[in-house]
Amino acid sequence: MDKVSAAADKRIDRRTVLQAGAALATAGPLLHAAHAQAQPRTDRATALFAYVGAFTTPDRKGHGGGINVYRVDPASGSWTHEQLLEIVNPSFLAIDRGQRFIYSVHADLDEVSAYSIDKQTGHVAALNRQSCGGKNAVHLSIDPSSRWIITANYSAGSVGVVPIEKDGTLGPRSDLVDLKGEPGPDRVRQASSHPHEAVFDPSGRFVAIPDLGLDRVFLFRLDAASGKLSANDPPFVATRKRAGPRHIAFHPKMPFAYVVNELDSTVAAYRFDAQRGSLQTIQILPSTPSSFTGELSSAEIAVTPNGRFVYASNRCNNSIATFAVDQRAGTLTPVGWVPTHGNSPRFFGLDPAAKFLYAANADEGFGPPEEKNTDTIVQFTVNQTTGTLTPTGHTIKTNSPCTIVFASV
Repeated sequence: MDKVSAAADKRIDRRTVLQAGAALATAGPLLHAAHAQAQPRTDRATALFAYVGAFTTPDRKGHGGGINVYRVDPASGSWTHEQLLEIVNPSFLAIDRGQRFIYSVHADLDEVSAYSIDKQTGHVAALNRQSCGGKNAVHLSIDPSSRWIITANYSAGSVGVVPIEKDGTLGPRSDLVDLKGEPGPDRVRQASSHPHEAVFDPSGRFVAIPDLGLDRVFLFRLDAASGKLSANDPPFVATRKRAGPRHIAFHPKMPFAYVVNELDSTVAAYRFDAQRGSLQTIQILPSTPSSFTGELSSAEIAVTPNGRFVYASNRCNNSIATFAVDQRAGTLTPVGWVPTHGNSPRFFGLDPAAKFLYAANADEGFGPPEEKNTDTIVQFTVNQTTGTLTPTGHTIKTNSPCTIVFASV
């Protein structure tokens, strides 16, 4: 098991966290100036780093410290802890295409934050924050030009647009759109709109937004000049009642997209019209084995870079499902399920080479009692021919992990 430094395991007191948050506003310009002056060395090999966001507050059942930075050995996949940046609830992360800056949203807040990445060490430093216009932003995406950030504001039922300045800092919000429609039948989880993700299609022309509360996947166009969103025509595709669409992943080469539905633990396959920006349902199948009889809850979905396989995580039975993709029809065939060896895989991610898959067991209270309080990231090898996942034995111990992104610097 890889060791994490004592700093990553210690409990962060409230005063320290608040001081770190205040530093965002005051230290940002100086931190960025120092970063801008540092030039990357030309005599060193490219290093791979992993950045892990976490829940940090008791109301989120979180006990992480903030953003943890790890150096990754590309051959073995082993991780070495490099830094802990103490920030409140950095619950989802995104890195710009130039891999110079990293951005986060914060659970239960209405803010998005910017950080610089040091090209020498991979370390991150806070730049600034801006309002994204809605409480509990749970996801963010960066447009292909790296000029705009789109946030899915879960509790507010809205989508925000925040500009990225040339120096990587964030400007004042450019747009805010409320999502409207008839709530789903689950009176607790679907009382109102709850957008859970905002993802650009491969062309960057359209933004797809799964709305767990309204049982819809909305589609918007982003004006790259103004940072304004406009509803697509058609504006959405409806899912099954009480499906609770959570996350979407586009096929990298073919006109297909795949949605994992949280509430009924299904995966839906769609044909995507890249000209019109529309989705058409072609298949819906369970994300869990046919023998599973417990309460349902699924979380993350991803398509491999070669487009041959789709993976989906299930918090209800702590597993990752593997599906093979029919390259002509876009439909899925189940390959199998593997346990994540931890509780509640809220997130998983592939390394840039798709050699390894990392399951983040966030310990949110799902799953059997014997797997609680695990707080782990578990590594699997990816069979490039069959798509099957095999645990390597490498486990990274880190508190409340809920998102992982990679950068080569």
